[in-house]
Amino acid sequence: MSFDDVTRAPRPGEELDIRRLSDFLKQERPDLKGKIEIAQFPSGHSNLTYLIRVGEAELVLRRPPHGKKPKSGHDMHREWTVLNALNHHFPYIPEPVAYCEDPEVLGAPFFLMRRIRGLILRRDLPKGLTLKPGEMRGLCEQIVDVHRELHSLDYHEINMDSLGRPEGYVARQISGWSRRFRDAHTPDVPDFENVMEWLREHQPPEQGAAIIHNDYRFDNVVLDDSLNVIGVLDWEMATIGDPLMDLGASLAYWVEPGDGPGMEAIRLVPTTYPGALTRREVVERYLTGSGFAPEDFTFYFVYGLFRLAGIAQQIYYRFYNGQTKDPRFGRLGKAVHVLETAAMRAIKEGHV
Repeated sequence: MSFDDVTRAPRPGEELDIRRLSDFLKQERPDLKGKIEIAQFPSGHSNLTYLIRVGEAELVLRRPPHGKKPKSGHDMHREWTVLNALNHHFPYIPEPVAYCEDPEVLGAPFFLMRRIRGLILRRDLPKGLTLKPGEMRGLCEQIVDVHRELHSLDYHEINMDSLGRPEGYVARQISGWSRRFRDAHTPDVPDFENVMEWLREHQPPEQGAAIIHNDYRFDNVVLDDSLNVIGVLDWEMATIGDPLMDLGASLAYWVEPGDGPGMEAIRLVPTTYPGALTRREVVERYLTGSGFAPEDFTFYFVYGLFRLAGIAQQIYYRFYNGQTKDPRFGRLGKAVHVLETAAMRAIKEGHV
């Protein structure tokens, strides 16, 4: 049984010009020969992602969404640079194939990479797949270990210093996400001002610098048939920064039993299945042997919830203002409400 991601015909308004793409590939990658077929991966909320078949080769094409985009978001060249830099240093990187800066080709910059065939776990396990509690626990532990492996890379050694400015990273994230949330605010969602104020007042000391993914979660990880991690996807927000901020961002997606119906409703990954680590266990597993020993992890978790709300709100802003008709985006306003409640609860109770 195959658990490969299902693709569909591109959504109306998101089609690609097959002739222009064909001309580009003939010029940039003449080694790729054969009929070109285009399908779309329908599950993403950020960049548009397509499956491009060229003869026997399977490629993945990524380009920005249509409509208003954050100034620093959806940077195709940045993601392309990260893939090339990590290609021979982190074994889970998709192989980069070609990059196009010219918007005349497909309407925006884009890049192509080799497809990593495998299983991607999303909200619920696919039909036909069952995991025993021990298998789920082992998978969670492996996902945490790969995250820590990324943070252990020496970014100086692989010439990635220019990717970000680690000094002052924590403060910049709080001020930056506060500004972005306010810029994308719509009148039907909470203003998050209490959360923003708490984050400003409780910033911890910097915990060092590392290559951080900035969107590391179950559904950005590819597994083989034995449930081993073989790929990590979606590097558009990667930078150099505080690794504990990266872990906090991941924890925002890690819904667990007891979080309540609101968080369960917006859950994107299968972290409530029997055997899955709790958020506290994720933190403990990551910190063991990492050299980090924060007094409290509440700040990082609240930051992750707020940042996720900011991402959701930026996407919802496009729907609210008629820049996209994708019905999935229309539900993100409710997610912002849920995330504000979760953040305030974590602040009040002081927990992860």
